[in-house]
Amino acid sequence: MSPDVRALIGCLVVGLFAPVIGTLLVQKRLSLMGDGIGHVAFAGIGAGLLFGVWPVGTALLFAVAGAVGVEMLRARRRASGDLALALFFYAGIALGAVFASRNGNLDPETLPYLFGDPLKITASGLTTIIAVGTVVVAAVWTGRRLLFAIVSDEGWSRAQGLPVNLANLVLAGMAAAVVVAGMRIVGLLLVAALLVMPVASAQLLARSFRTTMLLAAAIGAVCAVAGLGLGLALDVSPGGAIVLLASAVFAGTTMVTHRAPRTLRQEEHG
Repeated sequence: MSPDVRALIGCLVVGLFAPVIGTLLVQKRLSLMGDGIGHVAFAGIGAGLLFGVWPVGTALLFAVAGAVGVEMLRARRRASGDLALALFFYAGIALGAVFASRNGNLDPETLPYLFGDPLKITASGLTTIIAVGTVVVAAVWTGRRLLFAIVSDEGWSRAQGLPVNLANLVLAGMAAAVVVAGMRIVGLLLVAALLVMPVASAQLLARSFRTTMLLAAAIGAVCAVAGLGLGLALDVSPGGAIVLLASAVFAGTTMVTHRAPRTLRQEEHG
């Protein structure tokens, strides 16, 4: 399989599954979680390169630990959601800078992880992306009613005896996996935008949670594939082109609908 084909498949898959998790995070009012996780994953990349181990593995380890840490702080009310994110956001960047400073040749190796480079996706990297996407979509589809209840009204869900803490930890872990899987496409600094921007556009058009998730996935896939083509045609960063297209779609949708994104209801109850 040629690098161009791997890049196309990788962009399509990430464009599809990133907004699926993004829909849950936006509904839960944790739109910035992707940013926080990305910065913690940067520390994992630095650690992996510094110590000569697989950087994707260390990035996933750091990202999952950071996401779970944010959720535990928030759930135990030791810090609000935005404060918990800020703590891990800055700690991740600082730790990454410390690791980077230990090796003067580290910077060039970190650039593809920070800004993305779909054309350098390996066969094993593509397999990882597809595997993460499959697991995330299957998990969200299987637990969609439970997840919707929890991200929409956590207090009501607790009163009903739903496993809120467990579901929140699973959601945090899936978000971390999505961020790490998408970092080779758009980069750790931009992957959060691919989680959120398609969802923001879809919320302006859809009237239910399920429709928003499906529409967001479609918008994300189109922007990812079109951004890859635009980046190759203009010889610019494909990751940047993908996010700029997603931002343009949101801006255009806002001007056409004259509405703001809103909290959504569940479409089905059966």
